[in-house]
Amino acid sequence: MGFTIGGIREIRSGSRRRSRASECTTVAEYTGLWGWAVRPGARAGNPAGAGGARECSCGDAGCGSPGAHPLEFAPEVPAGATLDEVTTTWSQFPGAAVLLPVGHSFDVIDVAEAAGRRALVRLERMGLPLGPVAATPDGRAHFFVAPGATAELPQLLYRMGWDDADLDLRGLGAGDHITAPPSDLGGLGPVRWLRPPALDTAAPPQARLLLGTLAYICHRLLP
Repeated sequence: MGFTIGGIREIRSGSRRRSRASECTTVAEYTGLWGWAVRPGARAGNPAGAGGARECSCGDAGCGSPGAHPLEFAPEVPAGATLDEVTTTWSQFPGAAVLLPVGHSFDVIDVAEAAGRRALVRLERMGLPLGPVAATPDGRAHFFVAPGATAELPQLLYRMGWDDADLDLRGLGAGDHITAPPSDLGGLGPVRWLRPPALDTAAPPQARLLLGTLAYICHRLLP
């Protein structure tokens, strides 16, 4: 019996080590291969009671976005960090969510996932340049675009004639963070790639190249 229990403990310990190594490898891919900075993020736990709100690993009982924000005391892992450098930092925050700061290497155009999927098919058929696209478990799609897009978004929509339309579309820029695949978002499930990063899309496209199609699809799907 003692051997069996010890064996289970050893397996679990090995599983944790493999999980941490996998986390570090994922973060190192973001920093080293794609040139993105990364922040350790909070994770959401189980609800405190029946019908209760999810608890956040940040320790704040009144957290307004449990499991969906950076850990304030955790340093940013800079773009270009090696696997050894990532491991040194990430080992201090085991199990942290992988968050990407927006506004440095890319901005994000956020739309409903249904609109994002339709727009992605159309954009690919048109042969337009595309960057990574992620889908969140709460039904959103994140299109990576060149940094600065969020500041330009109102003017771009105005020029395209979409400024007075009630579109489910917004920009995320400097000061924002997004949860990166395969991390869990707020206890709802993992974020996943609809279009993963690739060497030929390392530099995200200008927002103006995608915005017309995204706005059109969002408008078509208005209730």
